[in-house]
Amino acid sequence: MAGTLGVSGVGRIGRLLIRRAFERSEDGMGLRAINSAYPAGTIAHLLKYDTVHGTWKADVREEGDELIINGRRIRIVSERDPEAIPWKDLGVDIAIDATGKFNDKEGATKHLNAGARKVIITAPGKRMDLTVVMGVNDDKYDAEKHTLLSAASCTTNCVAPVLHVLDSAFQVKSGWMTTVHSYTNDQKHMDNPHSDLRRARACTQSIIPTSTGVGKALVDVLPHLAPLVNGIAVRVPTPDVSLVDLTVQVNRPVDIHEVQQAFIKAAEGPMGPILGYSDEPLVSTDFIGCDKSAVIDGQSIMTASDQIKVLAWYDNEWGYASRVMDLASTVSESMNKERVESWKEALV
Repeated sequence: MAGTLGVSGVGRIGRLLIRRAFERSEDGMGLRAINSAYPAGTIAHLLKYDTVHGTWKADVREEGDELIINGRRIRIVSERDPEAIPWKDLGVDIAIDATGKFNDKEGATKHLNAGARKVIITAPGKRMDLTVVMGVNDDKYDAEKHTLLSAASCTTNCVAPVLHVLDSAFQVKSGWMTTVHSYTNDQKHMDNPHSDLRRARACTQSIIPTSTGVGKALVDVLPHLAPLVNGIAVRVPTPDVSLVDLTVQVNRPVDIHEVQQAFIKAAEGPMGPILGYSDEPLVSTDFIGCDKSAVIDGQSIMTASDQIKVLAWYDNEWGYASRVMDLASTVSESMNKERVESWKEALV
């Protein structure tokens, strides 16, 4: 049996993690428990009905302190302190923290103290054992060394594969990035106090320049490029799907065809599950529900001598949730291998 899952936090990402888990396997990838401040009935309703991603076709209902999804019972607990979540008693191996509140080593370790064997946080983390962007550095994961994992951010999951392709093909010397990003829960829907005074403004009414943590996250994912690339975010009044606008200087002059071919080759190769390429004249709503980390907008590629401009689309909700579950699957499979090896040793 592979590693079992528990999800703490059922906001936008947490609920999509649950949907994604049940789309991948009948048992929800071994989902055993959900920790949430909300009652089972509220969770069931918001899982079933989603304004952006539509009505989920799964059979979802509540029964006491359990959620029943396609006949599988999932225990609901309500603990504000991760250390109080009974992961061990619930048989959970991998705790996925989607609360956004415990994004450092100390916070993530609380899940270990509660009985989980591995922890994945759905945000950039501080002092984690490893930050993973699937398709870029997931080969660095070592089950024996890495217990506290960060899945980085949705934007890092988009820009890192794009940079990886450009750097491999042309050697990136410097770069600037702007993410044109749909609004999120970390903004106010009506003018109200916020530590970032721009995010304090009504997110559905304005274009809002703000910061992005991509530069810091790249230190853990593509460390040789981190000092060379920086960027900002511009939040826009759309509920989902975002767009990275990346301009890089590379080691030699290039033409558009070369750049297009580099991305097409990557999209048709091993990076295919992560990176897409489109020559169609698409807009943001066309990418709602896209599970790629990044889809290159082929029509928008520009070059000028050694400068390259690339636009990459990403569903900052569903695409990111897909990568988190990819990481959970990788960790789960490594646990299964550990169990098989221990059984073999016991038989010798």
